[in-house]
Amino acid sequence: MNIVETAAGNPAFSTLVTALTAANLTSALGGTGPFTVFAPSNDAFAKLPAGTVEDLVLPANKDKLVAILKLHVVSGTHMASEFTDKTADIATLGGEKVTVTGKDGSVHVGAAKVSSADVAASNGVIHVIDTVLMPA
Repeated sequence: MNIVETAAGNPAFSTLVTALTAANLTSALGGTGPFTVFAPSNDAFAKLPAGTVEDLVLPANKDKLVAILKLHVVSGTHMASEFTDKTADIATLGGEKVTVTGKDGSVHVGAAKVSSADVAASNGVIHVIDTVLMPA
């Protein structure tokens, strides 16, 4: 299964799948890749202020939603072990960079912690994160 199918098959990603659908990104992330997705769980989306997700999925806010979602995707397959005891700035599909840090057995992407790493998909890998990344 590709990244989108893998996410759609996991109830913990229902908000992410809804957002990807609203942003018309399911085809892109279901494509050849490879991609690494730092995927916010439903709990991560729940940390946002009340009404934020509902507002973002409105057609009028599609550009903002796309920018947020593309901040969670990088080209290539990057396994968590690549970041053991190091820090790397990686360009996202949205054009911004995210800082990935591996320290003391855990991996962080900006302020988000990877709660589950290396979820394999046919076109890349998913790392579950506990916080939604926001563009600068």
